[in-house]
Amino acid sequence: VLVSGAASIAIFQIMKGTERNNTHINAVRQVQTAGYWISRDARMAQSIDTENLTSPAFLVFNWTEWDDLNEETYHSATYSFEGLTDGIGTLKRTHWSSAGANEQTLIAKHIYYAPADSDNTSKADYKAPVLKLQLTSLVEDAMEIREYRIKRRPNI
Repeated sequence: VLVSGAASIAIFQIMKGTERNNTHINAVRQVQTAGYWISRDARMAQSIDTENLTSPAFLVFNWTEWDDLNEETYHSATYSFEGLTDGIGTLKRTHWSSAGANEQTLIAKHIYYAPADSDNTSKADYKAPVLKLQLTSLVEDAMEIREYRIKRRPNI
């Protein structure tokens, strides 16, 4: 009886540890995915807006693409929050182009955005040529914060 009780406790501890690890891995994955997409757009952008945006917009990138005939296509990518509850929501990317693109992509879930919590909230600040970005994911009790400094590619 003593051995089976100890084994039960050990199994319980392993299961709880695995659940905690999975929750943390999910939080890490969310901020990494958001960081990838935002970095990709930031490097191409000719203009980056982080201030005075209409809620729920978080970031706006604009750039121009030229084809082989030197014809211009204008692009805009807007990152915005959707379904914020207690500061936790979904980050979406809306891409528009003058060539007819108008698509929305779910970028990350469980992103924490609560401007009143200035230390932990997701936030962005652009001072040419560097975008400073803090992304926070909160999945159950696991919080993951990643900071990025993204430098725009020159001569684009």
